[in-house]
Amino acid sequence: MSESAEPVVEVRGLVKTYGALRAVDGIDLEVRRGEVFSFLGPNGAGKTTTVEILEGLRAPTEGSVRILGKDPRVEDHDLLRRIGIIPQDFRFFEKITPEEGVEYYAGLFGAHVDAPELLRRVELEDRAHARFEVLSGGQKQKLGLALALVNDPELVFLDEPTTGLDPQARRAIWEVIRDLRRRGRTVFLTTHYLEEAQLLSDRVAIIQHGRIIALGTPEEIIAKYGRPEVLEIQGPPALAEVLRRSLPLKVLAEEGRVEVELTSKEDVLRILTEITRSGVPWGSVSTRRDTLEDVFLRLVGPLDEGGGTAAAPLASGGTP
Repeated sequence: MSESAEPVVEVRGLVKTYGALRAVDGIDLEVRRGEVFSFLGPNGAGKTTTVEILEGLRAPTEGSVRILGKDPRVEDHDLLRRIGIIPQDFRFFEKITPEEGVEYYAGLFGAHVDAPELLRRVELEDRAHARFEVLSGGQKQKLGLALALVNDPELVFLDEPTTGLDPQARRAIWEVIRDLRRRGRTVFLTTHYLEEAQLLSDRVAIIQHGRIIALGTPEEIIAKYGRPEVLEIQGPPALAEVLRRSLPLKVLAEEGRVEVELTSKEDVLRILTEITRSGVPWGSVSTRRDTLEDVFLRLVGPLDEGGGTAAAPLASGGTP
């Protein structure tokens, strides 16, 4: 995916209000052809409203949206043939089988599809003739993904496609997403699994209170908002005291380990030299850096019991 690739999603000044509530508060966004783009945010941040506007299910209060150069609110059969959508908690006809479902959707789109091959791609070929009602939650999600791909779409909206799935089923869907990217398709992904977003995404946007508060590659976001890399050493608090006296580095002792904030790679050699000289017993050593999940929680605040976030100031980098 090239930075010069044409945008397939273009959003300018997007606002959605419900009375006094501004659910979406002035979003500007571009998604480029051929990338996996993750749209992240806690419950109530405006994520679902934004996605439904992009899909043409809601009308914006202000601003403009273009999907493959077209207005998604204007009925356009050509546009519908070029996009695929899998909603969260996918539901379908209870008595229909996956193979019948694929063939039914192919008829709606006027598409020629090899149903067994498509089901193989989503690892559902062994359940091709089972009724939807007896499929597991993961198998139902796989069928939803297969149906979203029937028309070989240029752009696919995947809304929480792996929620509630076991690790094996999640990884099967990850491989389908990677395959779509290899084929030059664009994936607009929403997920609550931050590891998933970090592994799969070319770029990520984080939304909070209706505004995008971070945008870039996972590495760019981690570098901008994450904490410095640390060296973790298994050892007693006395080891921390040795390092505080001998090195101008930030040192923290906690639960049988010592953490030292690194300013450069050369610091590792200096730290190991000092702890060896000290004679204080120590164990394993490893380095650790923030993940996208660490940064996400720092930006939006801790999750509350309802899946949203407690009030938290917007972080601008460093340790809050």
